[in-house]
Amino acid sequence: MQLSNNPLNKNIEKQLSEMMYGILAELRTPEEVKMVMNDVLTEGERMAILKRLGIAVYLDKGRSYEDVKNNIKVSSATIASVAENLGNSGWQEMIKRIKAEEWATEWTGKISGGIKKIFG
Repeated sequence: MQLSNNPLNKNIEKQLSEMMYGILAELRTPEEVKMVMNDVLTEGERMAILKRLGIAVYLDKGRSYEDVKNNIKVSSATIASVAENLGNSGWQEMIKRIKAEEWATEWTGKISGGIKKIFG
């Protein structure tokens, strides 16, 4: 993705940012978010976001740079860039939500398995 060298007027940038974040906040389902993101972002932009998320998840789980590089197919510089920002509140919120979802999925499976053992 190539950005224009012409900067956006700061007032217009602020208005557009508020508009975009407001719209995203009002989307109710993953399907709605996917629909919007598929139309708004290019395939390359979506892949860049997905790879950054993958890097963050792998690093949070203690994976090595080499493991991240081989599995996510990114450069060491990209890994370092994500790693440098992983302590920021936005990344921390993402990681917290991912961990909560993983925990819920794990316990749902354990509870379902226990019920099946008890009741057949």
